[in-house]
Amino acid sequence: MARIIAEREDVIPLLGEIFRTYGFEGASLARISEGTKLGKGSIYHFFPGGKEEMAEAVLVQVDEWFKQHVFEPLIERADAVEGIKAMFDDVGRYFLSGRRVCLVGVFALGSERDRFADRVRDYFAAWIDALAAALERTGRKPQEAKALSREVVGGIQGALVLARALDQTEIFTDTLSRLRDRLLSV
Repeated sequence: MARIIAEREDVIPLLGEIFRTYGFEGASLARISEGTKLGKGSIYHFFPGGKEEMAEAVLVQVDEWFKQHVFEPLIERADAVEGIKAMFDDVGRYFLSGRRVCLVGVFALGSERDRFADRVRDYFAAWIDALAAALERTGRKPQEAKALSREVVGGIQGALVLARALDQTEIFTDTLSRLRDRLLSV
């Protein structure tokens, strides 16, 4: 039975989980209706642009969360080390200790990659740049900071994939711990 959701914003997290589970192409209207408990009319009321508008709204919400909880603290915290520690803590919580896949990563790897290429690229570039800025404030040279930040973001993403593929969340949590130790042992 369809339910009533008062605000468009209430639907976006539900859509995010549907896209994480099925990807863009696999998120059929039937699956979206089932996952949101909304009828077609309500779905198109909130998202007249269809599935592409839904995915865009989800990506905007993910981007806003990461800006607020990861990118801005890395750049703005007076103590860069505390910003880096907070990044690892918040990323661990966001990805549910490896039980939640990265939606942006799903979109980067799937057939929808080209459709959302700018948003996917901007997300990863912002994360790498914010972490590199924090690493530079800890005394690392710019080239080293950039290389380390790419390695860390890549390591986090890879650990999410392995944790999911092998159904072993400790791969993600152990990788976060090792990467954190590596960055903070100066």
